[in-house]
Amino acid sequence: MAEEEALEPKIEEVQMPGSLVTSFDAIKSKIAQIPLYSVSQNGDELVAVNVESVNIHKEPFLFYIIRIRKDGFVITYSIVPNTSERLRRATVVKNVASFLAIIADDFKIDNQKFLQYVDSAITDLLNGLNDSYSVLFNKYDSLLAEYASLRKLVSELTISNRNLTVQTTQLSEENKNLKAQLDALQTYSDETLMAMIQDWLDVHDSTIDIDEFAKTYKLSQPRVEQVLNKMVSLGYIELKG
Repeated sequence: MAEEEALEPKIEEVQMPGSLVTSFDAIKSKIAQIPLYSVSQNGDELVAVNVESVNIHKEPFLFYIIRIRKDGFVITYSIVPNTSERLRRATVVKNVASFLAIIADDFKIDNQKFLQYVDSAITDLLNGLNDSYSVLFNKYDSLLAEYASLRKLVSELTISNRNLTVQTTQLSEENKNLKAQLDALQTYSDETLMAMIQDWLDVHDSTIDIDEFAKTYKLSQPRVEQVLNKMVSLGYIELKG
């Protein structure tokens, strides 16, 4: 099976004018008291980083970075695939606004430019909310039912697969037919794999050995990692440790 590319977040960047009033040290002392941020100085800019989540390799996955310069600031943030870009932008704007409020005495922003950006982000978000709450709920309820059905189907297929494996050791002629059926089951959709992984976690005390899982279902490790990253980004599972 060909190697699948790892799930990567989309990166966006916004630059805004502003002016440093006091010093980087004054800003650093204030931001250092906020647990959300790690702060460092890199040449002529102060860098504040908030890592909201990491992937299974412990690398930053969902994050935003604020770079304060003498004549402005830069916002760099990630957007997880298969999530709302509108909602992500609005969330980052909210967090950055709170950040700038804390250092308002030390760094002045261009209010007109920043408020225009805030207005644009909010307008974009509202334009994406055309469906009524009842329609949105029905869509969610339908997807939830489909997911439950897929989990049940995978569970049934897994049990059937185990029974067929036992039979293949006894009857050589049936072994050929069963092998063809197993080969057909090797290509799983993302939704099916997510259900299989959830079942595995339920049975193995919320832990997963990627290599063992991949060998059991004849998958490549990158494919398993890709789906695990997707499950983390969608909030279906959380990393521990």
